[in-house]
Amino acid sequence: MALKHASPNDFRSSVWNDWCPGCGNFGIVAAMYQMLAELNVDPEKTVIVSGIGCSGKTAHFINAEGVHTLHGRSLPFAEGIKLSNPELNVIVNVGDGDLLGIGAGHFVAMGRRNMDITVLMHDNTVYALTKGQAAPTLKRGEQTKSLPRPNMQDAINPIGLALASGYTFIARSYSSRIKHLKEIIRQAIEHRGSAFVDVLQPCVTFDDIHTYDYYNKRVYDIQENGWDPLAKNEQEAVQKATQALVKSYSMDERIPIGVFYRNISVPTFDERLNERLPYYIKNPPAKQPIEKDGNAIIDQEIFENTFSDFITEIVR
Repeated sequence: MALKHASPNDFRSSVWNDWCPGCGNFGIVAAMYQMLAELNVDPEKTVIVSGIGCSGKTAHFINAEGVHTLHGRSLPFAEGIKLSNPELNVIVNVGDGDLLGIGAGHFVAMGRRNMDITVLMHDNTVYALTKGQAAPTLKRGEQTKSLPRPNMQDAINPIGLALASGYTFIARSYSSRIKHLKEIIRQAIEHRGSAFVDVLQPCVTFDDIHTYDYYNKRVYDIQENGWDPLAKNEQEAVQKATQALVKSYSMDERIPIGVFYRNISVPTFDERLNERLPYYIKNPPAKQPIEKDGNAIIDQEIFENTFSDFITEIVR
């Protein structure tokens, strides 16, 4: 159940945090503690899903339900959890290498579905847990300390890919601006639909380019410049997405943070399912009995009217 007068410490687990001293991930988790307390969420109805990498440990450090999954597969796990019980708050913490490398196909698929899930990408431009190889967000020509030669591949623009994939809430923040990050995460969770937040997060051990000093000199909030990201209909969505894409490109001198795009006109995936399976929201798979007195229940009517239709719609 939700906590009475929740504080950030209520969401701090007892698991020892072994991230490198100064790691940007500490700022992300601190913002999450504050946000979860501010929203007074129910820890038993909140699921933190993570993949592999330094960010993968996040699920261990938060006092809520959690799943530490496979490399590149955190989104399919999160989607399965949300589809089984749409009442749950599902938050994914994933690294840029994990999400945009091996997990890129799943990232695109979730945007198309507009799943009501929040994805927080810990963006440090390197595969930090495996000693600093170039992640998909590292620009061509940049050479972090572990690379014998400069990176020879072009970087992915996470904001651009999220826009193209159909995410309906898209934002960027910076782990050192905890108040700003907390507010962005809160907005992402309160949004109905697929929410993606690109969190700039310095790796103090292996990325000697994108340091705190580098970001502190460059980041600026696009909301302070009057940008309104809200699209209320399809026509506005095209216009806002185009403008958000232009704003998302970060030059060396300035890096924009804030909410780039928010579209409230697209139905969520659970709403789409409920149109075809009217019993889905009231009686999702997680709430259906599967045993009685220790014996499995096989109800042919329930199977034919629920599981069979549900699986058919999901795999299309």
